Amino acid sequence: MQPAFIDLPKIPDARGNLSFLESENHIPFEIKRAYWIYGVPGGEARGNHAFRKSQEVIIALSGSFEVVVKDGTEENRYVLNRSYHAVQVPNLHWRSLENFSTNSLAIILASTTYDENDYIRDYPEFLQEVGVE
Repeated sequence: MQPAFIDLPKIPDARGNLSFLESENHIPFEIKRAYWIYGVPGGEARGNHAFRKSQEVIIALSGSFEVVVKDGTEENRYVLNRSYHAVQVPNLHWRSLENFSTNSLAIILASTTYDENDYIRDYPEFLQEVGVE
């Protein structure tokens, strides 16, 4: 599986737009956990890890940021700046969130509950696990 953009439904209305998502419909897995990142100081990055099992979908609910995804040989950058666009990040892909705008809000939907043992936090270890080194 490769990282991919996901277009979420958008219902425009003069009173304000509405978007939504459904587990196992718009999101390609059952959502087991959701967390959000906010108040990121200028120049800081978040993430910088991979998951052995967990898949994630990342959405910019407010503001903008970049999702950088590496599979060990290729790097892809996804700019998120609309709340109806998301990026799916499969397991065994290194990801980081960078270039946060002021007052940005990222929500991350995960396919697993929190498990510290699922994290790969060392890039050389990640490369070994994906068979690049």
